[in-house]
Amino acid sequence: MKTFFTTILMFCLAVSGYAQTIHKTVKSDKLNSPRELKIQLPRNYDAKAERVYPLVIVLDGDYLFEPVAGNVDYQAYWEDIPECIVVGVNQEIYRKTDFEHDEEGILSENGENFYAFVHDELMPFIESNYKVSEFKVVVGHDEGANFINYFLLKDKNSFRAYISLSPDLETNIVDKIQSQLAALDRETFYYLATGSEDFKSIKAEVVECDAKLKTVENEKLKYTFHNFDDANHYSLVGMGIPKALNDIFTLYKPIDGKEYKEKILTYEGSPYDYLVSKYDNIKYFYGFEKRLVENDIRAIAAASKKKDDLVSLENLALLVKKEYPRSMLSSYYMGMYYEIEGSLRKALLQYKSGLMLEPSQYIDKELMLDKMYQIQDELKN
Repeated sequence: MKTFFTTILMFCLAVSGYAQTIHKTVKSDKLNSPRELKIQLPRNYDAKAERVYPLVIVLDGDYLFEPVAGNVDYQAYWEDIPECIVVGVNQEIYRKTDFEHDEEGILSENGENFYAFVHDELMPFIESNYKVSEFKVVVGHDEGANFINYFLLKDKNSFRAYISLSPDLETNIVDKIQSQLAALDRETFYYLATGSEDFKSIKAEVVECDAKLKTVENEKLKYTFHNFDDANHYSLVGMGIPKALNDIFTLYKPIDGKEYKEKILTYEGSPYDYLVSKYDNIKYFYGFEKRLVENDIRAIAAASKKKDDLVSLENLALLVKKEYPRSMLSSYYMGMYYEIEGSLRKALLQYKSGLMLEPSQYIDKELMLDKMYQIQDELKN
């Protein structure tokens, strides 16, 4: 049997600290034709590390890869979404045949071959060569947005999230989508978008599709629809991609003021229990463990203090010490716990020990010294 891929590699950017983009020209047994891929690896991607990353497959990579990859890299930089591996499939020459189907919405032989290429060749190839998690996203625009529905219809486990930007929907497919979404047995995200200035025929179909998908009663479905003002068939792409990524990775986002007030302070369990549950859910939804971030530590500490929950604060301090043993964070939060508990001498020792450790985003030597002087003054009095 022929080798699955004949590959020519060209590294465009592989500098530590920047997203790495690789261009590959490949030949597929299913398509019997060469295809170009664009692959963006996360910043500081390490093939030897245990960490895995969500996979984002982008159809029409000729023009759609860059806006998707750019948004992924930007939002991941600010830790609003996880770092992802983004793969774009260039289709400029073959687009018409790749998305080909008959009047009844049945894929032609060419369409079936392209489906098989992505499902049976491309995805296994990426999984075997890169650190990919179980969470996979597919993105399409226009005819490509219509085509991504076949992954849902043929194998609903292929992707966990679908980003459909102004789809040129074929006959009868909406009812099929609706039925499949109603039958989901695991959490799946489906994002749909159009614009006020979209092509009239496409907009009408998309609005009708939205009306039907909103009636789906399945707690496993996370559905979002946007109809952007003053956006046409092309400009809505730039608006929809960040919105879709934000919705898909909502659970991953650092704790903000809204979550703090509406969820943490009203949570029946302790703030620490909320934190553990949040990170367990991230692992469950996205297939990888998220390292505890300082923003969330600060939020849980504040909630523990506000609710006078000393046990929660102690558990948080112990967790921080485990996760960041070489950081000032470990000493700072252990010191905070002892200080509130009333063990001022123990608190003082923690703050002093922190001076020899590495500063964090919010904790530095100046802050540690301030805490030391404060405790010393209290001990004198």
